[in-house]
Amino acid sequence: MYEKKLVSVGTLKKGDTLIIDGAACKITDTATSRPGKHGHAKVNLMAVGIMDGKKRNAVMPGHDRVEVPIIEKKTAQVLSVTGNTANVMDTETYETFEMDIPEELREEVKEGTSVLYWVLMGIKVMKQIKA
Repeated sequence: MYEKKLVSVGTLKKGDTLIIDGAACKITDTATSRPGKHGHAKVNLMAVGIMDGKKRNAVMPGHDRVEVPIIEKKTAQVLSVTGNTANVMDTETYETFEMDIPEELREEVKEGTSVLYWVLMGIKVMKQIKA
C-alpha cells in the first residue's frame, strides 16, 4: 500500500492534495456552507486529479476526516531516453527504473540530466528538470 494520513476536511485549503475516489487530487477550490438548524457545516471541494487531470467534486461535513497522500519528492539522473520513456537512477538509493516523460518535458529530458520526481500512491511521476 502507499503512505497516507487522515486529516479533517475543514483544515484543507486550495493547493492541498487529498484522495477522492481512490485518485490523488489537488484542490482547486473550496467552499464551506454555514451549519443549519440541525446539521453541520458542509465543505464543497473541487479538485483535479494529479495523474489523469480529471475534475472531481466532493461534498462532506466539515468534521469528517479524509485521506491525504504523502508525497515523496526525490531526484534522479537520466541514464537513457527511448521514445517517451526515460531510464533513470535515483541519486540517493542508486535504484534504476523506467519512467514516462510528461509531454511538457520531452524536449528537455536528455541523457545526464537531473530530474525531480514524486512518489505518489506508489507511482513515480516525473515533475521537472533540476537545474
